[in-house]
Amino acid sequence: MASSHPDRRTPDRIAVRGIRAHAHHGVYEFERERGQLFSVDAVLEVDTAAAAAADDLQLTVNYAELAQQLRAVLDGEPVNLLETLAQRLADVCLANDLVDAVEITVHKPEAELGVPFDDVTVTVRRERG
Repeated sequence: MASSHPDRRTPDRIAVRGIRAHAHHGVYEFERERGQLFSVDAVLEVDTAAAAAADDLQLTVNYAELAQQLRAVLDGEPVNLLETLAQRLADVCLANDLVDAVEITVHKPEAELGVPFDDVTVTVRRERG
Protein backbone atom coordinates (compact mmCIF):
# COMPACT_ATOMS: atom_id res chain seq x y z
CA MET A 1 0.00 0.00 0.00
CA ALA A 2 1.47 3.35 -1.01
CA SER A 3 2.13 6.03 1.56
CA SER A 4 -0.12 9.09 1.59
CA HIS A 5 2.97 11.30 1.55
CA PRO A 6 3.68 12.25 -2.09
CA ASP A 7 7.46 11.82 -1.77
CA ARG A 8 7.27 8.37 -0.20
CA ARG A 9 5.78 5.38 -1.91
CA THR A 10 6.34 1.67 -1.94
CA PRO A 11 9.07 0.96 -4.48
CA ASP A 12 8.27 -0.99 -7.61
CA ARG A 13 9.84 -4.45 -7.62
CA ILE A 14 10.98 -6.81 -10.32
CA ALA A 15 11.66 -10.34 -9.07
CA VAL A 16 13.44 -13.24 -10.70
CA ARG A 17 13.31 -16.36 -8.54
CA GLY A 18 14.80 -19.82 -8.69
CA ILE A 19 17.69 -19.30 -11.12
CA ARG A 20 19.54 -22.60 -10.76
CA ALA A 21 23.01 -23.94 -11.47
CA HIS A 22 25.14 -26.89 -10.51
CA ALA A 23 28.15 -25.10 -9.05
CA HIS A 24 31.22 -25.70 -6.91
CA HIS A 25 30.95 -23.18 -4.08
CA GLY A 26 31.73 -24.17 -0.50
CA VAL A 27 34.37 -24.38 2.19
CA TYR A 28 34.93 -28.12 1.93
CA GLU A 29 37.03 -29.82 -0.73
CA PHE A 30 34.27 -32.34 -1.54
CA GLU A 31 31.90 -29.43 -2.31
CA ARG A 32 34.45 -27.95 -4.70
CA GLU A 33 35.09 -31.31 -6.38
CA ARG A 34 31.60 -32.67 -6.95
CA GLY A 35 29.53 -29.48 -6.84
CA GLN A 36 25.86 -29.20 -5.94
CA LEU A 37 22.69 -27.31 -6.72
CA PHE A 38 22.50 -23.60 -5.94
CA SER A 39 19.70 -21.21 -6.74
CA VAL A 40 19.20 -17.49 -6.44
CA ASP A 41 16.24 -15.16 -6.03
CA ALA A 42 16.71 -11.50 -6.92
CA VAL A 43 14.19 -8.81 -6.02
CA LEU A 44 15.05 -5.45 -7.55
CA GLU A 45 13.69 -2.08 -6.55
CA VAL A 46 13.22 -0.13 -9.78
CA ASP A 47 11.08 2.86 -10.68
CA THR A 48 9.03 1.36 -13.51
CA ALA A 49 6.81 4.39 -14.16
CA ALA A 50 8.67 5.63 -17.24
CA ALA A 51 8.82 2.15 -18.78
CA ALA A 52 5.13 1.59 -18.15
CA ALA A 53 4.15 4.97 -19.59
CA ALA A 54 6.19 4.44 -22.76
CA ASP A 55 5.75 0.63 -22.91
CA ASP A 56 9.50 0.53 -23.58
CA LEU A 57 11.85 -2.26 -22.45
CA GLN A 58 14.82 0.11 -22.71
CA LEU A 59 13.45 2.07 -19.74
CA THR A 60 13.41 -0.87 -17.32
CA VAL A 61 15.46 -3.89 -16.33
CA ASN A 62 15.50 -6.67 -18.92
CA TYR A 63 14.98 -9.62 -16.61
CA ALA A 64 16.02 -12.14 -19.27
CA GLU A 65 19.44 -10.47 -19.52
CA LEU A 66 19.65 -10.19 -15.74
CA ALA A 67 18.90 -13.91 -15.35
CA GLN A 68 21.78 -14.74 -17.71
CA GLN A 69 24.15 -12.48 -15.75
CA LEU A 70 23.15 -14.00 -12.42
CA ARG A 71 23.51 -17.53 -13.79
CA ALA A 72 27.02 -16.64 -15.00
CA VAL A 73 27.96 -15.66 -11.43
CA LEU A 74 26.52 -18.91 -10.06
CA ASP A 75 28.52 -20.85 -12.67
CA GLY A 76 31.59 -18.68 -12.17
CA GLU A 77 34.59 -18.69 -9.88
CA PRO A 78 33.88 -20.75 -6.75
CA VAL A 79 33.76 -19.00 -3.38
CA ASN A 80 33.80 -20.37 0.15
CA LEU A 81 30.81 -18.52 1.57
CA LEU A 82 27.23 -17.98 0.47
CA GLU A 83 27.67 -14.45 1.81
CA THR A 84 30.40 -13.80 -0.77
CA LEU A 85 28.28 -15.27 -3.54
CA ALA A 86 25.29 -13.14 -2.50
CA GLN A 87 27.44 -10.00 -2.57
CA ARG A 88 28.70 -10.79 -6.09
CA LEU A 89 25.14 -11.32 -7.27
CA ALA A 90 24.01 -8.05 -5.67
CA ASP A 91 26.88 -6.23 -7.36
CA VAL A 92 25.70 -7.50 -10.76
CA CYS A 93 22.21 -6.14 -10.11
CA LEU A 94 23.44 -2.77 -8.87
CA ALA A 95 25.63 -2.39 -11.94
CA ASN A 96 22.39 -1.49 -13.73
CA ASP A 97 21.80 2.22 -13.08
CA LEU A 98 18.03 1.68 -12.97
CA VAL A 99 18.27 -0.53 -9.88
CA ASP A 100 17.92 1.44 -6.63
CA ALA A 101 18.23 -1.56 -4.31
CA VAL A 102 18.30 -5.35 -4.47
CA GLU A 103 17.55 -8.25 -2.18
CA ILE A 104 19.41 -11.44 -3.06
CA THR A 105 18.68 -14.84 -1.55
CA VAL A 106 21.10 -17.68 -2.27
CA HIS A 107 19.78 -21.20 -1.68
CA LYS A 108 21.97 -24.23 -0.99
CA PRO A 109 19.43 -27.05 -0.55
CA GLU A 110 21.99 -29.87 -0.78
CA ALA A 111 24.35 -28.60 1.94
CA GLU A 112 25.66 -31.29 4.28
CA LEU A 113 24.38 -30.44 7.76
CA GLY A 114 24.17 -33.88 9.31
CA VAL A 115 20.46 -33.41 10.05
CA PRO A 116 17.34 -33.42 7.87
CA PHE A 117 16.53 -29.96 6.47
CA ASP A 118 14.81 -28.28 3.54
CA ASP A 119 17.15 -25.46 2.58
CA VAL A 120 19.97 -23.21 3.68
CA THR A 121 19.73 -19.59 2.57
CA VAL A 122 21.63 -16.35 2.91
CA THR A 123 19.79 -13.14 2.12
CA VAL A 124 21.43 -9.75 1.65
CA ARG A 125 19.91 -6.38 0.81
CA ARG A 126 22.05 -3.76 -0.86
CA GLU A 127 21.20 -0.22 -1.91
CA ARG A 128 22.80 2.07 -4.41
CA GLY A 129 24.88 4.36 -2.41
